[in-house]
Amino acid sequence: MPDEMFFSIVTVTYNNIAGLKATGGSIDAQSFKNYEWIVIDGGSKDGSADWLKGSGASYISEPDEGIYHAMNKGIKRTQGQYLLFLNAGDTLAEPGILENLARAIENEPKRPDFVYGDSIEGGKCKPAHSHTKIVHGMFTHHQAMLYARETIGDLRYSPLYDIAADYDFTARFLKRAKHVLYQNSSICIFEPGGVSQQKALKGRAEQFQIRKNLGVKPSVNTFIFITQSLAWGFRKILPSLYWKAKSKKS
Repeated sequence: MPDEMFFSIVTVTYNNIAGLKATGGSIDAQSFKNYEWIVIDGGSKDGSADWLKGSGASYISEPDEGIYHAMNKGIKRTQGQYLLFLNAGDTLAEPGILENLARAIENEPKRPDFVYGDSIEGGKCKPAHSHTKIVHGMFTHHQAMLYARETIGDLRYSPLYDIAADYDFTARFLKRAKHVLYQNSSICIFEPGGVSQQKALKGRAEQFQIRKNLGVKPSVNTFIFITQSLAWGFRKILPSLYWKAKSKKS
């Protein structure tokens, strides 16, 4: 393994010390130690900053303009070859995941620009779809995606979107990515109930605009929007059948 910093894990948080501790615990438990943990705290009042002093993280605690503004601040502080955005409350799936990812990356004949895998949500495995289906929406959780810092370059999360800036960022990043690696295992445990699920309709509307900016045909864009809305309703009404369907990879 190279001596150069391999992973930069960026965590944004605000008044969620319990989630922050859970995230930090899963990072600290990793068998692979060639990483840095960067925490961007929005000026929490719950003791997060005091806890971070002894956490080993590189952190700042100050007011910001929201999740994606904080992520952009995090990008500027990174030194690792690959960036993983793991929000407070989200955790790495198991203690060997960083080691497995590093080995898989090193074994590739060409260094991948982008790495992604499955995730766990609500105790259930949520398999990723192919990254080639980005036009249909996020193909796995953002917390199960790793971006090569060199390929990111000057790319940043857009302030135009409150919910779907991660989708916009990933879609634009994939246009730069030449080599993509899928890791056939769960990378993260996603904590449900975040802003993307609380404001799902707004998120779909933002994705519609993003696809429009990407040049997706209006008819196709509308069809995807309707399909997403039906899938969300299906999930709310018949969750067991939804998860059974999601377990089939595409």
